[in-house]
Amino acid sequence: MGSTLVVSAALLALYGLFFLWYGGKGKPLTPAEIVGFVQQMQAQVQGPNQQTDIDDIRTLLSRDDGQEFVMQNLVRYRPKALYPPGYDLGLDPRAADKRYAKAILWPLLKNGNVLVFVARRSGSFIEPEGADAWHYVAMVRYRSRRDFARFALESAKANVFVHKWAAIEKTHVFPVKPLVSLIVVRGTVGALFLLVGTVVSLIAR
Repeated sequence: MGSTLVVSAALLALYGLFFLWYGGKGKPLTPAEIVGFVQQMQAQVQGPNQQTDIDDIRTLLSRDDGQEFVMQNLVRYRPKALYPPGYDLGLDPRAADKRYAKAILWPLLKNGNVLVFVARRSGSFIEPEGADAWHYVAMVRYRSRRDFARFALESAKANVFVHKWAAIEKTHVFPVKPLVSLIVVRGTVGALFLLVGTVVSLIAR
């Protein structure tokens, strides 16, 4: 009985830590925070689209409500990877994209953000004339726009995005707020801890 209580308390504490880390209900960015993030990104973001990228970041942060959101990513690969001079990493755009995905995993998780969905295109259905031929769609849950900015800044400083732009010919990225979703992360993790606790309790009897 004593060991069961210890395990239950430990699992409850772990779930509490997960719940705090996962977050999703915070305070909106202050104007000073937005200015600070934008200034830091200006020092990191390079290339011909720098001003457009900075304007997009400023707009995204200015509409912060402090709550979690999902970023929708539509992606089309280049025919061949296009790295800047000095990079000898091959011409496979999918390999470049895998380097990017591997590099961002820890910065995402550290800031409470998780990849929730990736799907490769498998055909066509209703498609207007001139529609882009996307190769895959990815959805990333961000704890808040503050945490998105922290992730983006850390990744930019580490020059991680060089792999992304080497791989991607075109992308359409925009934030969404789920209205109906069967992806219940908090409940799923809670159910997993409950299952572990139940199994341990049965074994201990």
